[in-house]
Amino acid sequence: MAEVGAHLTAAPAGEERPSVFEAVAQDSLMAAVKPALQHLVKVLAESNPARYGFLWRWFDEIYVLLDLLLQQHYLARCSASFSENFYSMKRIPLGNGKQQPLATAGLPKRHHWKSLLLLVLVPYLKGKLEKLVSSLREEDEYSIHPPSSSWKRFYRAFLAAYPYVNMTWEGWFLIQQLCYILGKAEHHSPMLKLAGVRLVRLTAEDIQALEKKWVESTSSQTHSFSSRVQSALRRALGAVAFSLSTGLSVSVFFLQFLDWWYSSENQETIKSLTALPTPPPPVHLDHEPSSAVLPSLKSVCPLCRKVRVNATALATSGFVFCYRCAHGFVKAHQRCPVTGYATELQHLVKLYSPES
Repeated sequence: MAEVGAHLTAAPAGEERPSVFEAVAQDSLMAAVKPALQHLVKVLAESNPARYGFLWRWFDEIYVLLDLLLQQHYLARCSASFSENFYSMKRIPLGNGKQQPLATAGLPKRHHWKSLLLLVLVPYLKGKLEKLVSSLREEDEYSIHPPSSSWKRFYRAFLAAYPYVNMTWEGWFLIQQLCYILGKAEHHSPMLKLAGVRLVRLTAEDIQALEKKWVESTSSQTHSFSSRVQSALRRALGAVAFSLSTGLSVSVFFLQFLDWWYSSENQETIKSLTALPTPPPPVHLDHEPSSAVLPSLKSVCPLCRKVRVNATALATSGFVFCYRCAHGFVKAHQRCPVTGYATELQHLVKLYSPES
């Protein structure tokens, strides 16, 4: 049976059409880069929130800008995204049969800009939507709004409909991949169809043209100041892209190590860490006028200066506030009011005393 179905997932040698494994692998490549960078930025922000806190607060916007520059460079130079070029593929407009343009020729402007927007903008908007849904679920769980408010009814309806919308979105991609496996479609992803392009393997002529273009760009002598600046920017961007390509194996190993370190199977390490004595309270790192000062009474909230109601601790610093005070401050500033540590809504931990 394996021999009969082997042709569904593997492309014959010499065929321009990539296999479904190659197509899905290049999709997963960029999806693995963002979590690694996000974890690195989070570590930096927690170690020094005054200096690196803005990187964590604006991570999505900084990442989408870098992704835009990277994808623009590869689409213009190789007619492919970064991950597609890594797997030796290129994009060609739909309808191009045997007469395929070289990878160095680039895509037509309409297909180029549609590809760039779909590569960068769609993942960014999808990530923002998932964060919005997560925050709305937390607000719904703790009932921030009155039960009869129209806003609460609206976002509850939105939360109820979102799983079905997400299932439809993922099902669309799954059906497209099945059609690609069975040979009923020219592209494995709906995003390629919307961009009006399809993926093909790089030919020997493409590889020679790319190598020739690289040699010419590095050996050409430019005399005007603007040309030198443009050449320096292209070389810097190319160096960054080359570093990402050569460091992929190390990055994959690093990601696997992080998955193992933070997995539930690594319980022995967690137990050894929790067995250590309780560390001293964190120092007051944020000296801005907006930072809260600890009250003399332990039962008073540092923000509203009243007796705490619905006590809630921040997992990043351990200080306790009123839930509404902590929720509003963290949602607005993404940091602890006392220490300045980078904090999200998911770090709020409600405390239940025996009296309550």
